[in-house]
Amino acid sequence: MRLSWSWCKCLVLVGAVTLAGCAETQFVVHSAKRIMGPTPDEEKADALPKDYKIGKPYQIAGAWYYPQEDFEYDETGIASWYGAKFHGRRTANSEIYNMNALTAAHRTLPMPSFVRVTNLENGRSLILRVNDRGPFARGRILDVTRRASQLLGFQKQGTARVRVQVLADRSQALKARLRNQTELAKVGTPITVDRLPKPRVQSQSLPAPGSTQPAPTPESLPKVQPAAEPVSMSDPASPPTTEIPSASQGFEPSGKVTQGKSTPTHIYVQAGAFSKFDNANRVRARLAPLGDVRLSQVLVNGKDLYRVRVGPLTSVSDADRMLVSVAENGYRNARIVID
Repeated sequence: MRLSWSWCKCLVLVGAVTLAGCAETQFVVHSAKRIMGPTPDEEKADALPKDYKIGKPYQIAGAWYYPQEDFEYDETGIASWYGAKFHGRRTANSEIYNMNALTAAHRTLPMPSFVRVTNLENGRSLILRVNDRGPFARGRILDVTRRASQLLGFQKQGTARVRVQVLADRSQALKARLRNQTELAKVGTPITVDRLPKPRVQSQSLPAPGSTQPAPTPESLPKVQPAAEPVSMSDPASPPTTEIPSASQGFEPSGKVTQGKSTPTHIYVQAGAFSKFDNANRVRARLAPLGDVRLSQVLVNGKDLYRVRVGPLTSVSDADRMLVSVAENGYRNARIVID
C-alpha cells in the first residue's frame, strides 16, 4: 500500500518531534547530573587515590607553603572541620570530597598519608587519611571531615586543641603501593608481581682449553631444579617487615576511636624561634605591649633555640585575635601552638 505525500509528511514530522524530545530529555539528564554532582558510581570510582603526590611550593593569601615528606611530623595546634559546602567537590589530589569519610586536609604533608589525630581536650584519637590541602585560615593546622569531627567530639564547638602525628610505616607502605601501580600503568600492564621465585642454579667445572679430559655430556650435567615456595619472612630472627596494604584495607581508615586521657593544655601565639638570644629578646620587647610575652630556651636537633611566645591565652578566639595582632607587628609566620 502506498502512502500519500501528506501522510509521509506527517510521519516525518512525528519522528522529528520524537527525536527532538529524546535529545531534549538527554540534555536535561546531563544538565541535572552537572547540577547534582557525580552519581554514586562516579563518586565511588573517584573515592580512592590513584597516585602519590607531594606537590610544589604554593602561595595562599601572601603566605608560602612548602609540601614535603616529613615522616617524623608531630605537631600540636588547632583543628577545624569542613562539610556540606565542599561535599562532592574535587580535593587537591583529585578525589571527590566526602564529608562522611575519614579524611583530612593538611598544608604540606604528602597525599595520601596517614595521621593520628588526638583531641587533647577529651582524649579521643582517630586515624585519618590526608587527601586535600588546607586549612588556610590563620591558626589552624588541620581540617577534618564532618564525620571525623563527630568522632573526635568537636563538631559543635567547631575547633579543638589537637595533636597530629604522621604514621610513617603505614604512609610509606601506601606510597610504595601507589608508586608501583603508577609504574605498571606506564608500561600498560595490569599485572602486579609481589615476588618471583628464583631457580636453584648449580655450577659444574669445565676442563681448561687444551686439556685431554673429556667434556661432560649433557646427560652428566646437573639439572636445574625449580625453586620451592618462597621463603617465609616470618622467621623470628629476621627483622620485621612492613606489610603493603591491599586495596581494601590500605586506603580507608577503620574509624576506630581510641579513648585516652584528656591532657591539660595552654594556648600560645609563637612569634618565632631564634638561634640568637639578642634577636629573640628584641622581639620580646617589641611585642610586650600586646600582653604577657615569654622567652624560653629549647634544644631542637642538638641546637639551642630561643622561642618567643605570647600567652597563655584563655580561648581559641583570644588566640585568633592575638595571632592577627602579632602578624600585624611584622611576624607573618607566627602561629598558634598548644603546650
